[in-house]
Amino acid sequence: MRVGLGRCFHPKKEAAAFRRNRRNRCASLAFIFGEGREMMGLSSIQTSKAPAAIGPYSQAVQAGPWLFVSGQIPLVPETGQMVGEAFEDQARQVLQNVEAVLNAAGYSLSDVAAVDVFLTDLGMFQTFNALYEKAFGPHKPARAVVQVSALPRGAQIEMKCIAIKS
Repeated sequence: MRVGLGRCFHPKKEAAAFRRNRRNRCASLAFIFGEGREMMGLSSIQTSKAPAAIGPYSQAVQAGPWLFVSGQIPLVPETGQMVGEAFEDQARQVLQNVEAVLNAAGYSLSDVAAVDVFLTDLGMFQTFNALYEKAFGPHKPARAVVQVSALPRGAQIEMKCIAIKS
């Protein structure tokens, strides 16, 4: 018998219980993760209201109630060109692009659970924070902001997120 995490562990008893509950355990995992793509219902999201993907990926992928939005850089959807050199303009455009992809899938910023932001200059953190707070309002998803050495097309900012419909 081993003791850990506040309870006794009996290898033979645990193994028997594990075998007995296999059917329930598998059903639970299938519900959580889906049995391959068929059950999960993966679908690609594309909209002309956000920049087209500049590589072999989707703007977003929906898996059940989850939406995984690919990294958005400050490209103007109509032209595919950078919005400009000013960090504030780039940050606003990125936030607009993310919101456009969310909206195309029937989600909104208030459905966002987690955000990852990549900046080429962490000195712009406070400027970004102000724009982010204005866009998200009282909703505060989990978030990480990191500095990177470079981003595609010379962008100063990239943002991706995960949203969920409840």
